[in-house]
Amino acid sequence: MTAGEFRRVVYRHYEAAPRVFPWRENPGPWGVMVSEFMLQQTQTGRVAEYWPRWMRRWPRPAALAAAPLEDALREWSGLGYNRRAKYLRDAAAVITARYGGAVPQTPAELDALPGVGPYTAGAIACFAYNYPAVFVETNIRSAVIHCFFNGSGAKVNDSELIPVLERALDRKNPRKWYYALMDYGAALKKLTVNPSRKSAVYAKQSRFEGSFRQKRGGVLKSLAFEGPASLMALAKRTGFAVSELRAVIASLEEEALIAGGAGIYRISR
Repeated sequence: MTAGEFRRVVYRHYEAAPRVFPWRENPGPWGVMVSEFMLQQTQTGRVAEYWPRWMRRWPRPAALAAAPLEDALREWSGLGYNRRAKYLRDAAAVITARYGGAVPQTPAELDALPGVGPYTAGAIACFAYNYPAVFVETNIRSAVIHCFFNGSGAKVNDSELIPVLERALDRKNPRKWYYALMDYGAALKKLTVNPSRKSAVYAKQSRFEGSFRQKRGGVLKSLAFEGPASLMALAKRTGFAVSELRAVIASLEEEALIAGGAGIYRISR
């Protein structure tokens, strides 16, 4: 398949069945940035519940930068990977102080912000400013592997996808192209065996119930909604053993999500 044929297949699908999300409806650069943080390792349906509420409460970076971390974590509760809420707030503070409240326009500037990696930087630049970035995420990966590497028995590295994406990129309207590409990749997962399973980076998500991640989330939720507490009080509130909570608390303190003093733990300022 040539790059031109690939574009035609992807756009044909998009014209027939585009997905509709609130962050695609002229959200502005900050709205795009919030959506990309939320969409990291989280399904679109869940994000569609949270994004409008978050944007009503913090419609600009300065509003979030001025909010207590405790408030951000409460609003984020249920989305998982809570450190993203802290990183988003930290990024909002940098944008407010360094860029006058305007989300940076280039992937290089965006990549320097807290919690932003190469994919997120490219996606924000593309969807906020129609910047012709080249980036890979799970649905993009599925689309390219299905169309260009379907006959290969070997695992496919992302580095092999980049040249295909560079050739296929619609440089006149990269925003529309990536919307279409992601929608096509998402549809493929429902029609056939997930093509991303052939990716070298593919891994099934580990079980959440009883995991270290669940315990981290439980401690943060307790402190955000019920207030500061001792180790023993946290064990009582969450139902987790004290021996388990020590490691959890240490990891949350290391990431500056919580702070302790005189045996009492609280959400960081």
